[in-house]
Amino acid sequence: MANIYTRRATLDDLDKIMEIINSAKQYLKEIGSPQWQSGYPANNDIAKDIRAHSGYVLIVDGQVAGYSAMIIGDDPMYEVITEGSWANNHDPYATLHRVAISSQYRGQNLSSFLLSGLISLAMSQGVRNLRIDTFEKNVQIHRIAARFGFQKRGQILINDPLDPRRVAFELNIA
Repeated sequence: MANIYTRRATLDDLDKIMEIINSAKQYLKEIGSPQWQSGYPANNDIAKDIRAHSGYVLIVDGQVAGYSAMIIGDDPMYEVITEGSWANNHDPYATLHRVAISSQYRGQNLSSFLLSGLISLAMSQGVRNLRIDTFEKNVQIHRIAARFGFQKRGQILINDPLDPRRVAFELNIA
C-alpha cells in the first residue's frame, strides 16, 4: 500500500510541479483541448500560488505526484455565470485551479486522493462550498467532478486568448 497524502506546496517543489504542469499541457494538446496552450500556467503562476499558501501537492511514497491550487474566498472569474446559476451564492467558497497529475501516475485514480484531500482541508476551515471549472473537452475533470458530486452549473468566462469559455461546477456539502 502506497503512502499517499496532500500537503501545502513549497518553492522547493516548483521544478517538479512545473514538470507535471508541462506534461499536462502536452497531454491536453494531444487530446485536442486548447486548455493551457497559451503559456498558462507558467512558472510565475505556480510560484504565486505557493507564496499565497494556496498551492498543494499530492505526495505518493515521498514523490510529488500531483498539484492543485485551492483558493478560499471570492474569485472574480466566478461572479458572472451564464447558461445557469450557482446553487449557493451566499456562503464562502473555495475554487480549485490548475489540477494536474504526473504522467508517471496517470490512470491510477490519484486525482481522487488529491481532491479528497483538498475537500477535507476546505471543510476543516469551515468551507462547504467548492467550485471548479474546465474546458468542455477536458472530460477527465468532468468525470472527476461528477465522481465527487460536483454539479454542472453553467459557464464562466476567463481571460484566455484561445477560448475564454469554461464549464463551471459546484459542490455543496451539508
